Amino acid sequence: MTIILTRSILSRMFTVASPDSVISRVTTADGLDLCVEVRHSAGHPTLLFAHGFGQTRGAWKGAALALATQGCRCVTFDARGHGESARVPGGDYHMEQFVGDLLTLARAQPEPPILVGASMGGLLGLVMAGELDPPPFRALVLVDITPRWETAGVERILAFMKAHPDGFADYAEAAEQIAAYLPQRRERKSEDQLRPLLREGADGRLRWHWDPAMLDGVVRESERYQPRLMAAAAKVKAPLLLLSGGRSDVVSRDTVNEFLQLVPHAQHVELSQATHMLAGDANDEFTNEIVKFVEGLDSLPERSSKLG
Repeated sequence: MTIILTRSILSRMFTVASPDSVISRVTTADGLDLCVEVRHSAGHPTLLFAHGFGQTRGAWKGAALALATQGCRCVTFDARGHGESARVPGGDYHMEQFVGDLLTLARAQPEPPILVGASMGGLLGLVMAGELDPPPFRALVLVDITPRWETAGVERILAFMKAHPDGFADYAEAAEQIAAYLPQRRERKSEDQLRPLLREGADGRLRWHWDPAMLDGVVRESERYQPRLMAAAAKVKAPLLLLSGGRSDVVSRDTVNEFLQLVPHAQHVELSQATHMLAGDANDEFTNEIVKFVEGLDSLPERSSKLG
């Protein structure tokens, strides 16, 4: 089922003037520390945001703040090897580690969360929702990802991540590269916005926050995951919303249609002006669609008045 965005609902929702934000560390099953941020800790329902490969929890900042302001409890985190979370000693990364980390975080919540997963984060959630009984999520929002993806789009992302292994001389040089990679964005990132995305090395040069060792193990495993992802998708029973970008090169009409055949109860909304980076390209539309999805969940009738 495909839905067309018709109007904004933010103006008619319950609001929280200044939602609290708490940053903490959560230890994974194999002993790594993950950096976790909770906005509006007393809110409901709980939304657990899982970012894409090479991103940080900062990718969700605008959406999490907006949804926390509307009364939701929003949990974002840096995946292992990303941002402020720990790196795997020796660089031995595997997809199962990321699955286990997300499961740890889901089970740590006061209620089964609604997963909002972008790209890699969505695929991890899809595996868990299809393979685990009971599933760890009340519902899922997949952000511009399907079990089968367009190879050219993924290769473009990986090419950007592999570029500049020697880093940048300053923030201005990094900002220039991001602007070239994301030409649809009107504003160039400031030094304050770039600071969480870069680390200064002993040589004084700035390098991306992610562990470059991930580019081998995880990428190599991802293609082999596709049959498992297809099988898991066919078993998903939880309510599911797929949000895609009309200008995305990672999903396409073919991959979306294939996914909707696997999960016939899923809803699909295309944000026509967004690329693969939905939350960054069209945050207001993105947030509106999540709110509408949450409002429509049969599992949350007691909260319908609070969310609208």
